[in-house]
Amino acid sequence: MMEKLDKLFHVSERGSSVKVELLAGLTTFATMAYILPVNVNILSAAGLNSGAVFMATALGSVIGTVLMALLAGLPFALAPGMGLNAFFAFTVVIGFGYSPAFALAAVLTEGLIFIILSLTGVRTALFNAIPSELRYAISAGIGLFIMFIGLQNAGFIVGDASTLVAINPDLSGAAVALAIIGIAITLILWIRKVKGALLLGILITWILGIVAQLAGWYVVDVEAGVFSLIPSGLVSAPPSLAPTFGLCFQGFQEAFASAADFGRFLTVTLTFLYVDIFDTLGTLSGVATKAKLLDEKGELPGIKGALTADAVGTFAGALLGTSTVTTFVESASGVEEGGRTGLTAMTTAFCFLLSIFLYPIVGAIPGFATTCALVVVGIMMMEPLQYLEFANPLHLIPASITLGFMVMGYSISAGLQWGVLTYLLVKITAGKAKEVNKVMWVLGVLFIVKIFILDRLV
Repeated sequence: MMEKLDKLFHVSERGSSVKVELLAGLTTFATMAYILPVNVNILSAAGLNSGAVFMATALGSVIGTVLMALLAGLPFALAPGMGLNAFFAFTVVIGFGYSPAFALAAVLTEGLIFIILSLTGVRTALFNAIPSELRYAISAGIGLFIMFIGLQNAGFIVGDASTLVAINPDLSGAAVALAIIGIAITLILWIRKVKGALLLGILITWILGIVAQLAGWYVVDVEAGVFSLIPSGLVSAPPSLAPTFGLCFQGFQEAFASAADFGRFLTVTLTFLYVDIFDTLGTLSGVATKAKLLDEKGELPGIKGALTADAVGTFAGALLGTSTVTTFVESASGVEEGGRTGLTAMTTAFCFLLSIFLYPIVGAIPGFATTCALVVVGIMMMEPLQYLEFANPLHLIPASITLGFMVMGYSISAGLQWGVLTYLLVKITAGKAKEVNKVMWVLGVLFIVKIFILDRLV
């Protein structure tokens, strides 16, 4: 069995092993499993059936990730993206007043456009046009971004009226304290080169949380969003998908109800399209750079298949009843555990499939337990910065803007957008505009249109 998997996914050829790939897949799933309950909470706020959204989230993740494994052979996992699900629920549905079907129709249309752009090679050209200094910065920026997300999930980083964000002044709470302990444990395991350090860190922190709950330190308060860490059971029957399956087709009637509705529909679709394209490009570029999967030309073998998997995943997700499915930055956790092939992705997909029946267990893993993995992965993803020419302002300036804006703008696509515009500015200023790839000029124009036109419409 092991030999067949090795040959099918070319595991040995990429210097990995079946055991490492399976562990990497489990680690990736453990760090992104939070999307199951989180996506349910966000989309159910828009009026979608929570059970159906859970099924759509899990199945959409399975479809996209399996396609990534088979079409691209890469260790990346897909699921409904954070940020896009919030735009879906709180802007399109709650803010604009349209139905969830309308929003799903926009996602379906976006997915169809994605497929066309992927198959025609447009998105591949975009990926290959990103210069090396931006790739290094994207990798490090993603690292800081997911570290920030992890610390937020644990309550270590909180909102502040004067400084916008701050370290929680009270670190004695169970969730925050356990997150800090988990980070320390995971760092020790990583430094000691213990295999599966990230997954072990998550599991150990979760177990410590269960002990804290039994001891009365961690107090469950469902209304405040503090849930029990003890699984309510092992297996449960999957909920029905019927309330959301095919609901997107009803949304087209609403989209074509008037010229104003159609105009808003196009704007919403383009917004979904823009964010997903550049979040995906940024994630693939950054994580692939860190994993050393790029060839001598700086290109990613299998990129066309990866982008096609992302596009089809979005289309399928809309049919099932969830928001845009995209490549997850948490895939970096599996890459750090040694994942290099599609077997890592296939393992993650299998875990998502199992989660349909094992939701009581999956849903009990708290955010503070996955924080340790996200923080340590963030540290690991700083490594590509060693290749950046810090003494060269033409490299340092756009790289710094990319990295900084990705974190401060709370968006991978925002970092890429402003990084590209800064890259073009320094090239023009230095009299080296002729060195710029034509695709980068097109990107610059698109970003300017997005900033001054599209953003104002939504």
